[in-house]
Amino acid sequence: MLLTTLCVYIFAILRSSDGMFRFASYYGDHMVLQKAPEKAVLWGFGPDNAEVTIYLSGQSTAPVVSVVDGIWRVALVAVKAGGPYNITAVTQNQSITLTDVLFGDVWLCGGQSNMAFTTNQVLNASDEMALASKFPRVRIFMASLIQSHTELTDLDGVEVPWSVPTAELLGGGDFRHYSAVCWMFGRLLYTTLGYPIGLVGSYWGGTPVEVWSSPRALKRCGLHRSNWFPKSSTLTSWPWSTNSVLWNAMIHPLLNMTLKGAIWYQGEANTEYHLNKYNCTFPSMIDDWRMAFHQSSGGQTAADFPFGFVQLSTYINSSLPDGFPSVRWHQTADYGFVPNPRMKNTFMAVAMDLGDKTSPFGSIHPRDKLDVAYRLSLGARAVVYGETSLAFQGPFPNKFLINDQYINVTYDQRVSVTQSKNIFEIRCSEVQTSCNPLSSPWVPAPIMQWGQSYVLVSTRDCSSSVAGLRFAWTDWPCDFKACPVYSADGVLPAPPFSFDKWSPRNGLVH
Repeated sequence: MLLTTLCVYIFAILRSSDGMFRFASYYGDHMVLQKAPEKAVLWGFGPDNAEVTIYLSGQSTAPVVSVVDGIWRVALVAVKAGGPYNITAVTQNQSITLTDVLFGDVWLCGGQSNMAFTTNQVLNASDEMALASKFPRVRIFMASLIQSHTELTDLDGVEVPWSVPTAELLGGGDFRHYSAVCWMFGRLLYTTLGYPIGLVGSYWGGTPVEVWSSPRALKRCGLHRSNWFPKSSTLTSWPWSTNSVLWNAMIHPLLNMTLKGAIWYQGEANTEYHLNKYNCTFPSMIDDWRMAFHQSSGGQTAADFPFGFVQLSTYINSSLPDGFPSVRWHQTADYGFVPNPRMKNTFMAVAMDLGDKTSPFGSIHPRDKLDVAYRLSLGARAVVYGETSLAFQGPFPNKFLINDQYINVTYDQRVSVTQSKNIFEIRCSEVQTSCNPLSSPWVPAPIMQWGQSYVLVSTRDCSSSVAGLRFAWTDWPCDFKACPVYSADGVLPAPPFSFDKWSPRNGLVH
């Protein structure tokens, strides 16, 4: 592995310094560049001290830049959504032209296997792939799966060059071609926005967040690049030798591009690796990506660009909690919802009600990716595109009232409720201990009754006072689209939560 990575790095250095005049690997015919008000960034390689002129069809101005240390880079004038355009780069006696270039919003899609889950694997795959021809202005790109122990300047490989979508491209091999969530998110956005969408896929199955994080992001959470992975796992074979190897090879080479935002589906691998640090490592990765893309694009990618993610779905249909509910909670920096003060300008798709026991790809890979993408698109439309009246979050508690018979859980919106005996749980304890403030076991708190925006859950099984309340705190909390608490229209599930009497952020009120 080390020899292979070293060879990749040496090849990348040689390729970037050989004086060959070219665009960086990310660019190509049929691509989408970020539209106004941001400026799209173009860059590439060339002989030192040469001057490069960039021509955009239909534009009267042509910026000229110099090649410095083998690299040229320019920010175009801001271009409104539309196209197609041709872009020509000229130096000395050489020219390169990119054809059929559109301007729109560019979204980066990252994560592990549920993001890598391809369109031919989803429910109703043939119907979904047949839609490809109806969305020629949603363009797709995918980086190759490459690891590196050092930060690469350019992508070392491209799995799917910029392309107009086709059924063949979307229907590639299992986990190895184009992401279903990424594609569906893009086409749903296009249906709403009506202008081009560019989708940049950079994902790899079985990966923990640490391999996608820079050393500086890991350092903020007390981790280091040299942390080694376990040799075996129930979820993955762990082919990663050290942290940051995919940040180096599959994210760092993209930093110069101008992005609108990113979506992310990952977390399963961290149920067995640094689980208790995920409430730091995930938000820190987001912060670091934002800083790096903003700086490397010359300020064109927003310093707080929007970041959407999928809260983990399900794996094992068991009544016993494991790492999955903990990761779901940590994905929100332990707030239970986003956006929140720690994770601003983010949005989340809850997926714990989309479990798939009969998935031929394993229950950890549910096939209903359309609802995942739809819920992500609702978040993007509300948080990013300003549809202020659009419901994009499931109900979340904003008040608790407790007595010796019940807890009144009041939600921040109207709810649709069905009966459940065990989705809510309470912990009964009189004493807060120094090592574990909630030392007694959790017991079911059956739903007693409900109203437009509240649920009453029973506390009768508590012989002492109630010290904690949690909701949906198991790996597989409910059947397919059958959780007990949804938004009033029955579309968006309430996310899991866990609160205790001594919580500094949210407590139980007597």
